Amino acid sequence: MTSLTKDFFIGLSNNKLLNANAKKWGFRLGAEKFVAGTNMDNVIDTLKELNSRGISGTLDNLGEFVSDKSEASLAKTEIIRILEKINEENLDCHVSVKLTQLGLDIDQEFCIGNMKEILDAASAYHIFINIDMEKYIHYSKTLEILKTLRNEYKNVGTVIQSYLYRAENDLEQLKDVRLRLVKGAYKESDEVAFYSKEEIDRNFIKLAKKRLLGDAFTSIATHDHNIIEELKGFVKENNFSKDKFEFQMLYGFRTEMHDELVEEGYNFCTYIPFGDDWFGYFMRRLAERPQNMNLVVKDIIYGKNNKIKKEPIILGTLAVTSVLVWKKKRNKKDKVIS
Repeated sequence: MTSLTKDFFIGLSNNKLLNANAKKWGFRLGAEKFVAGTNMDNVIDTLKELNSRGISGTLDNLGEFVSDKSEASLAKTEIIRILEKINEENLDCHVSVKLTQLGLDIDQEFCIGNMKEILDAASAYHIFINIDMEKYIHYSKTLEILKTLRNEYKNVGTVIQSYLYRAENDLEQLKDVRLRLVKGAYKESDEVAFYSKEEIDRNFIKLAKKRLLGDAFTSIATHDHNIIEELKGFVKENNFSKDKFEFQMLYGFRTEMHDELVEEGYNFCTYIPFGDDWFGYFMRRLAERPQNMNLVVKDIIYGKNNKIKKEPIILGTLAVTSVLVWKKKRNKKDKVIS
């Protein structure tokens, strides 16, 4: 059931028509719970509030299906503007970027040129740039581009996905690079990736411990309290400095844990997505944790006065149907288990 539900939401994330319509209709699926706004100005106050609580941020200017150079150039310009704003407002924040948004699928050298302009600006402001890892078809190119950029810039790193078989080997090759460790949010072939939660979690813990034994900074990105507790125990047992890593979670997820970790003396960072192109990101978050549909259904159907909203039929029906299908399958599974 879980794999079917995950496949369903990932399929929606790749639907260009729904992505395009979502831009027109705005936040109609409760995405405001997990996406901080549609432009940089929307998220400034959010970042300041987080910083006041000792929480740093990484900003992701969302973008999907970039198909021409003008779109990629526009994304580059916006990211540089974001860097300027971070510097002007003196925010504790770095920036996450996707190479496909900057032209990877159009022309690799063009993409590298865009990245260099971004890194020039980021270097001037002493801001770190993290290259998000995308689908496996982009994996090798992403690492290749990172290697090229690292010849000139040190303020750039990337992401390792623990569901990939090759993750441990790549982690070793990047032992001197600042990395974010995640489980992985895309549907990949079992020829390249673990499929069961148990295997993915086990590899995540293994890789996280290996990074903690090294010297480079690591963002440990998970919402799993069991994994967090095990890693906290490992840090204490080995008397590691808490300055060599941070815990990281997505905006809007497990918020009760954010301040708890800060109060315990851990570095904590919130991954903050924003922008009009929010639909694909939102669907992948539901794919990771379909239970989040329960959190947004009420917002989809009811307004603050508890009256039914007049929402676009396609998205409203999609959301409600998704919940009903998921709950039906979940109930069937529960009956089998019991």
